[in-house]
Amino acid sequence: MTGLSNFLHPALGFFVLAAILPFARNNKAWRWLLPLPGLVAIGAVLSMHQGTYGFMNWLGLDMIFGRADKLSIIFAHVFAIEALIGMIFAMHVTDKFQHIAAALYVAGGFGCVFAGDYVTLFLFWELMSVASTFVIWLGRNKRSTQAGFRYFLFHTLGGLFLLAGLLLRYGELGTFAFTAVQPGQAHLYDWLILLGFCVNAAVVPLHAWLPDAYPEATVTGAVFLSAFTTKTAVYVLARGFSGFEILGVMGVIMTIYGAAYATIENNARRILAYHIISQVGYMVAGIGIGTAMTVNGACAHAYAHILYKGLLFMAAGSILYATGTAKLTRLGGLASRMPLVMFCYMVAAVSISGFPLFNGFISKNITIAGAAMSHHTWLALGMEIAAVGTFLSVGIKLPYFAFWSKPEYTGEVKPLPCNMYVAMFMAASLCFLTGVYPQALYRLLPFPLDYHPFAPWQVLASLQLLGFTGLGFYLCRKIIAPHEGRNLDFDFLYRILGWAGLLLAKYPIAMIDAWWTSVYRKIGLAGLLHMAGGSSRFDAQTIDGVVDGTATSVVGIGGLLARLQTGKLSDYMGLSVLIGMGIVGAVYFLF
Repeated sequence: MTGLSNFLHPALGFFVLAAILPFARNNKAWRWLLPLPGLVAIGAVLSMHQGTYGFMNWLGLDMIFGRADKLSIIFAHVFAIEALIGMIFAMHVTDKFQHIAAALYVAGGFGCVFAGDYVTLFLFWELMSVASTFVIWLGRNKRSTQAGFRYFLFHTLGGLFLLAGLLLRYGELGTFAFTAVQPGQAHLYDWLILLGFCVNAAVVPLHAWLPDAYPEATVTGAVFLSAFTTKTAVYVLARGFSGFEILGVMGVIMTIYGAAYATIENNARRILAYHIISQVGYMVAGIGIGTAMTVNGACAHAYAHILYKGLLFMAAGSILYATGTAKLTRLGGLASRMPLVMFCYMVAAVSISGFPLFNGFISKNITIAGAAMSHHTWLALGMEIAAVGTFLSVGIKLPYFAFWSKPEYTGEVKPLPCNMYVAMFMAASLCFLTGVYPQALYRLLPFPLDYHPFAPWQVLASLQLLGFTGLGFYLCRKIIAPHEGRNLDFDFLYRILGWAGLLLAKYPIAMIDAWWTSVYRKIGLAGLLHMAGGSSRFDAQTIDGVVDGTATSVVGIGGLLARLQTGKLSDYMGLSVLIGMGIVGAVYFLF
């Protein structure tokens, strides 16, 4: 591998951590290793210069492990920060396998961000798929096991789309270079690659794996899941498919769809999972619109989203850790029992809702304003409507029924380890700091940005939207109260298809199989028996006859020769004369 003198790959520390953890013995000592790869990754990203590094020729393929430009660096920047926060949040966990899976998962995310060709991208893409599946399975219960299998099947399907596309592309172009596709010049292989990316981006209707699997992961594992899979997909979409109008439309559908389902959910972590779909929709829409401003908005919102969504999952996970449940119908009154968790959750809640002075406000509105300026009025309107559902479900409903709907929570509340509080306050601080000083984020964006988030009309519009949403919740709070049960969305379609497959196998296919078995038994098997009988008779009468006849002849000749061997010289001389006369007679008659 060449070209690494000025480039330290941020994934390296996480690979080293995953390699040494199995051999660590002292449970108190090795936990302090967990934050180190994140610190190294932050240092590597901050010291990184734009360029192409890490060339390697493998089996005749040119692979690039270090394409560093402004697009890859902004994603690596927030990945490193969130990896550090996530590892600190998980420091109390004694299960090494959880940390190994998380480390490999993070390493896969970094590998995808810096991949300069499709082969390298595919290798790290599949590493993420496998490692994240183990993050879910390590919940070590029936629900997490089943959800993990469904998750893995979905991502295997997405990986197959990606693999088919890149192989067809190589057959057509003779290169695996990961370059941008022009919207009007896409071929079949480009659409297959796009479809594979859309699976990981949870684009509706390819999204059901996300709200199915993320709530079943471990308390700490869900924090990593919320940050890497979908945002890595956002990165590759921005890298390869900016300007595809279909992404703009599908992104807006995601924003509304995710927010709508989050509003009717009961499980706190499932609400947050649906809002990953909704918030990623803003990013996908910005990429699909494809202007410099909307792509900047997608990147800025991905950065902000990783911070506040990680904090939301940390707060919800803390509730689950302390009380044993994340169902809103079983919670309420936790504000007095878990005030610090409530504070951190509300910082994340106002951030995702786009409240001024928090990071969601300075990122989400870039995409909406960019859509309006590029005359995509309906897309901008759809994203504004989705913002109402975001504040309604995550900003008001979830905290109200978790923290304030009852005078006081009467169940047991386990104390939280200190490291969980440290991680939550780190994330909360960043949500606020980037909100009050947006230029720290804007200077990382891939294109120059002339946008002023604190223009009076924008602040006023945001406050009006949030205020009327709060009023609507107050008036409808009894209607949208959470209820026990699980809401199905496209799971319902998948189940119909599954049952249809079972019925098809049970009735038409089973009937055909039974009919064919009957035909085979009456005709095919009888024919085979007749053939076997004929073969047996041929063997007995023909083959055995020839073999037996030959054996009889050999025995007869052998007996004759035995009788001729008398041991008398006179007999042998007479036999020689007889044979000689026979030879002379034969020659006489023949010639």
